[in-house]
Amino acid sequence: MLQVRELGKTYPGGVAALKLVDLDVENGMFGLLGPNGAGKSTLMKILAGVLEPSSGAVHLDDMDIIADPTFVRARLGYLPQDFGLNPELTGEQMLRYLLELKGVSAPKGIKHLSHELLERVNLTEARGRKVGTYSGGMKQRVGIAQAIAGDPRIVIVDEPTVGLDPTERNRLYGLLAELAIDRIVILSTHLVEDIAILCPRFALIRRGSVVADTTPSAALAKLAGGCFEGAVDRGELASLSEQHRVTRSFLVAGQHRVRLFVDDGDAPAGFTSAAPTLEDAYHVLLGSVDAGVDIEAASA
Repeated sequence: MLQVRELGKTYPGGVAALKLVDLDVENGMFGLLGPNGAGKSTLMKILAGVLEPSSGAVHLDDMDIIADPTFVRARLGYLPQDFGLNPELTGEQMLRYLLELKGVSAPKGIKHLSHELLERVNLTEARGRKVGTYSGGMKQRVGIAQAIAGDPRIVIVDEPTVGLDPTERNRLYGLLAELAIDRIVILSTHLVEDIAILCPRFALIRRGSVVADTTPSAALAKLAGGCFEGAVDRGELASLSEQHRVTRSFLVAGQHRVRLFVDDGDAPAGFTSAAPTLEDAYHVLLGSVDAGVDIEAASA
């Protein structure tokens, strides 16, 4: 188990990126959801042992990884958000270089291991092509290949699906779900879809604080009976937002439609009840600190 207690990080200048974060993460997929700048990447770097916190403790299987970051580094697979690859190297050359850089050893040698890893991420046929010709999803799969080398205890992936087309995103979903069968996999993302598809549990982070530690089903249950959808004129949206919690505005066949959450179930005229979505829950919980919604109840 990974245990995080009262973790804080304040950067020079007084910017508090993390504020007393508490989390318990067991085997399987765990999501960290929040907008850009919420503190997700800072938390990932601390868990990966590449950034020191200002306060707090982190234990992996009862070992203090703040006091001994080498413990987690030896058991870690890490795919950061900005993962640079040399476009002039082939996929196989790039992976072998990364494995050597990580100090990974293999009984049958690095070349054999690289072939096994490329096969696992479905890049065998493309291993001789230059990385510069790879799609975004193929590059991410090279990143996953290096992350899982050495059979890590914990795998951390930071915004892995950003910029991927639907086919590549679904392929990456399958890889991540497979990895989570027998280890801890932490997925950091600002995309609600990633959480809905992959994560049986997730934490929502806002301005460095965990505002909800919950499951998709529990988050949806707290919105039952409170979500409504209706058509509005564009000029009405501003006044509607002042009176109600708007969770989404979008166009359907050129018509402007709005989804909103109403605590007491008393929706404006012309709005009909709608089944809540995880995106609705995301926006409601993000606004809950300012709006006074019962976070403890939402986290059940």
